[in-house]
Amino acid sequence: MSAPTAGIINVTGYVGVELARLLHQHPGVDLAWVTGRSAAGQKLGSIFPHLTGIDLTIQPEPGGADVVFSAMPHRESAAVIAPLLERGMRVVDASADFRLKDISEYERRYGVEHPASHLVSEAVYGLPELHRQELSSARLVANPGCYPTGAILALAPAVREGLIERDIVVDSKSGVSGAGRTPALNTHYSEANEDISAYALEGHRHLPEITQELDLLRPGQSVSVTFIPHLTPMTRGILSTCYACLAPSAEGMGREAFSQLYRHFYCEHPFVRVVESSPHTKHTWGSNMCLVYPTVAPDTGTLVVISAIDNLVKGAAGEAVQNMNLMLGLPETSGLEGLAVVP
Repeated sequence: MSAPTAGIINVTGYVGVELARLLHQHPGVDLAWVTGRSAAGQKLGSIFPHLTGIDLTIQPEPGGADVVFSAMPHRESAAVIAPLLERGMRVVDASADFRLKDISEYERRYGVEHPASHLVSEAVYGLPELHRQELSSARLVANPGCYPTGAILALAPAVREGLIERDIVVDSKSGVSGAGRTPALNTHYSEANEDISAYALEGHRHLPEITQELDLLRPGQSVSVTFIPHLTPMTRGILSTCYACLAPSAEGMGREAFSQLYRHFYCEHPFVRVVESSPHTKHTWGSNMCLVYPTVAPDTGTLVVISAIDNLVKGAAGEAVQNMNLMLGLPETSGLEGLAVVP
């Protein structure tokens, strides 16, 4: 029996090129084609020399495949995906187009009318640690944003068990690759190097993803999240530090009790590891792992949970491949077993 085939729409962005790298080494899937209108007709390896071993020519339009990854920007992605679904293909969308179930919230945050609102209700939010069962039969998967992946995984166990109050602070620091491959002044080397800055203080687009998924964990007890992202002078990685006051039910719980709770919550999830000390982004570089460290601040009794991911792997392309594995009935870890690269 031949292996399932995959295709990538918009391979020329950081997420697309990372998808190509991961799918090329996947033991159970054949990468059949890649698209990129600005580079159509050129060999993939001529645009990205590190992918010279992939003998594919970039196409202007999608072909046929068992599963298609869309790495198009929001709004453009939904318009491309709808015809693929009509042709019977399964899709993992790396854009924001199908992540939010509240269409009005999507339109407010992204400033556009939703181009395929009729598909929103069937899209499965692609965080396997929370939606593994639904992913196995999904036709359309909305791959999570990078910031929400780290924040939700850091907070999910405590929220589900009702161990924290509703007010939560998420302080996240991301490498510049999270801004994409298109040149911009704020990610220019001379501007970003030796600097760190907060941004989107008026409200980041990823915030409603975080609240949507945390609210689903404990119906009837909605959370209130203050989310502040920062740009840091590194290429890859997101470090999220999450703070919340303990609920009365968690009185007396310390670091070890929370560590045990978190280990139990994630014991069947291969890409979340509860660690014994505060993780570094470098500990996840190039891997699909999310490292989580829960502790309790001794002076205030505040729960502090730190998570680290590679924003282009667990925060994007790796999670997309993990979702594909579940959709196709393949081992969840297939093609994603690589360890982090250090230094």
